[in-house]
Amino acid sequence: MTINKETNGNEMVISLEGRLDTTTAPELDEEIKKLDGVDKLVFDLKQLEYISSAGLRVLLSAQKIMNKKGGMVIKNVSDVINEIFEVTGFVDILTIE
Repeated sequence: MTINKETNGNEMVISLEGRLDTTTAPELDEEIKKLDGVDKLVFDLKQLEYISSAGLRVLLSAQKIMNKKGGMVIKNVSDVINEIFEVTGFVDILTIE
């Protein structure tokens, strides 16, 4: 998985490419722990091919952190990833645009 970060003031966009699974989730988790000074976090999942329960857990963790700091949005979700969000109930937890 490739993680691309782009900061614009207090907003950070994290673009994920590839697979967010048991192997790659810890890497994203470490990036989320470094979010100093970020009020808005945007995940761009346009290039994300797959997400496992470990990946979902990292997104949930990021949501909890960002609820205290400002907000979090998920954008450009493919049909495959959106179906996983729907089946797991994450569509009710995450802000998906």
